[in-house]
Amino acid sequence: MARFSKRVGREVLEGHPRLPEWIAKERVKLGDLNGMKKGLRDSHLHTVCEEARCPNRTHCFTQGTATFLLMGEVCTRACGFCSIQSGRPRALDPREPGETAERVAALNLRFAVLTSVNRDDLPDGGAAHFADTILAIRHRNPGVAVEVLVPDFMGDLEAVARVVAAGPAVFNHNTETVPSLYAEVRPAGRFERSLRVLAHAKQLGTALYGPGFRTKSGLMLGLGETEAELLATLEALVGAGVDILTLGQYLRPTRHQLPVRRYVPPEEFAALGAKAKALGFGTVYAGPLVRSSFNAHEVAGLEGVSIA
Repeated sequence: MARFSKRVGREVLEGHPRLPEWIAKERVKLGDLNGMKKGLRDSHLHTVCEEARCPNRTHCFTQGTATFLLMGEVCTRACGFCSIQSGRPRALDPREPGETAERVAALNLRFAVLTSVNRDDLPDGGAAHFADTILAIRHRNPGVAVEVLVPDFMGDLEAVARVVAAGPAVFNHNTETVPSLYAEVRPAGRFERSLRVLAHAKQLGTALYGPGFRTKSGLMLGLGETEAELLATLEALVGAGVDILTLGQYLRPTRHQLPVRRYVPPEEFAALGAKAKALGFGTVYAGPLVRSSFNAHEVAGLEGVSIA
């Protein structure tokens, strides 16, 4: 099986593939983003959209949506793909759950997405903070559904249980890539640990809330994975009970992160989406600019394969 990093007729600059024509960043007036950004700054909140330099951030901001980044903007890990600052985080802000709930109300959201930096410095990895924020949002905004995109909590299943018990509509944890690439992509992560987190969340969530409780995971393509490795990874995720799968193109945030090995064309995403659906995922959202939390509300209600 040829490696996914094989170049397919694209001109290469400085040893890396040139950005292809099918990846275009949405152009908006900077003034259109000021209201969203000011509201977040006034609330002392952060978004993963900005901290991780997501290519879809202008789209989401102009739609009045954002993925809230809990527990500060400094991460205890240094993943090869991520531009979020790594170092020693500050103490948790006890006001953050309530302020997040207020911002959800101000934005009139029906579906809120919460994620965080890794906080391996905390005994529970920040699970209680996630739970407090979910509960604050639901108390302040009855009827608002919450999706969480959590770290692996170092495999602490009690931490997983605490988040699930708070009642998220979707429990998301990204495996990010295939196991053979973890050493460079997620050096502090372990694929089997992530599978245990997802499987436990699915089992507990189904017991508490019934079959409507959904788990989710996502992978970036173009880091050097083979198709055989990718399909084996997807089979493992199905085995862990994952309901929703996202597949997107890895885009290098800055020159300090891992290079792109290959840009996967849209038709290949469509073919992979069909294969993933055949493996047993209930919902597959695939495409070059798909990110784990992009269009999360719509994706949570989809069945089948959607290509962006």
